[in-house]
Amino acid sequence: MGKAGRFACIFTPMALTIASLICLIIVGLGGTNKNNSTYNSLYFFRANTTDINISPTDLNIPHNPLTDAIINQTTNAAKDALDIKDFYHVSLWNYCAGDFDNGQDKVTYCSPRKNQFWFNPVEVWGLNNTGVEKLFSDKLRSGLNAYQKAAKWMFIAYVVAVVATIVEIFVGIFALFSRLGSLATTIVSTVSSLFLIGFALTATILYTTLMGSFNDAVKQYNIRGSLGHNMFVVTWLAVAFSFAAGLFWLISSCCCSGRSNKIKYGDESGRKGKYERVDSPYGHRDGAAHFQTGPGYQAPHHGVPLNNVGNKATAYEPYGTANV
Repeated sequence: MGKAGRFACIFTPMALTIASLICLIIVGLGGTNKNNSTYNSLYFFRANTTDINISPTDLNIPHNPLTDAIINQTTNAAKDALDIKDFYHVSLWNYCAGDFDNGQDKVTYCSPRKNQFWFNPVEVWGLNNTGVEKLFSDKLRSGLNAYQKAAKWMFIAYVVAVVATIVEIFVGIFALFSRLGSLATTIVSTVSSLFLIGFALTATILYTTLMGSFNDAVKQYNIRGSLGHNMFVVTWLAVAFSFAAGLFWLISSCCCSGRSNKIKYGDESGRKGKYERVDSPYGHRDGAAHFQTGPGYQAPHHGVPLNNVGNKATAYEPYGTANV
């Protein structure tokens, strides 16, 4: 297999590695532009507060006939008092919020991007100094604390996976020239896959657990939490591409040497400067030498004195240099 075969062998894991990096980039783009519907559809967790139902007694609002009548007539007044939107999307770097417009999501706000971001509904909804916060904070406190710690690890795993995947692509270029390069790329790919799997598992377990705790804590207020299908599909696609790339990198380190068959097995034509087999001076038939034995038989001299066989200057040499 020559360089062309080596290139074909390296192309598959390289393409899979690039595909994994693209998926990771897509994950990072979620929630970065409120005017882009594709980015807005990429989120890990969604809180739907459309049908929120808050009693006036749960709010730290002065009680008088006017305010009680307004809040009792519509829950929108309570939502406006707390500036609560219809939905909240939690992504890797931040969260986005918006309202429903003719049944469609319309994102109106995205928070600033932040490393190791985690979504705190009590803080985002401004419930710190209200009676509502006291009603369900005990149920959410343990879950939010675990979520905060796990979100930091999840973000670190994501960053390491992205960096390792980029390094894998650059190291993979050297794999084109030798199997040693493939071995080095396989090592980098293993690091990338491990952190990527760690990121995907953490995100899946974390937000699945958070959704259960969140729904149990706020179901009395008709607030519902759900997972973002698109984000998890892209995340696990990145894992699949990375794992497949690592497997093919490993195969290329064992096979696909890239050495030409002419070098490995010898070229049958144009052997310049190499030793070649020559005919025996003792006669041959069909390319094979024949020796006679028996009493009184003497091998023909063919012009080579027998007493000079041990002389390197005149001794018969079974191999000759061709095309020199």
